[in-house]
Amino acid sequence: MGKINSFEDLIVWQKAIDLSVEVYKLSAKFPKEEIFGLTSQIRRASNSVSLNISEGSVKTTKTFVNQLRIAKGSAAEVLSGAILATRLEFVKDNEIIKCRQLVDEEIKMLHALINSLENKN
Repeated sequence: MGKINSFEDLIVWQKAIDLSVEVYKLSAKFPKEEIFGLTSQIRRASNSVSLNISEGSVKTTKTFVNQLRIAKGSAAEVLSGAILATRLEFVKDNEIIKCRQLVDEEIKMLHALINSLENKN
């Protein structure tokens, strides 16, 4: 693994950005009347993942771990929003497959990073 100079070097952060991009594409299909509802909520949750990783990366290890846990919760919130969107028939089940995969990968990576940081102390 190369040297980490910034949160931008963290693969977990890069994948979080990928998740946000996917959520923006997916939520663009939601009805326009949802712009202040589910569209806004799922986009904010997806953005929260990368934002918490970047914010925590410049703080103490204990604070970073806490921010990573918040990011993990936000990723789960994204998946819940995507499932709700399918139940409301804003999108089809097969349209959230990539989102589901990205969330699963992100949560696993966040879990591994949290464990790694906690085991260092």
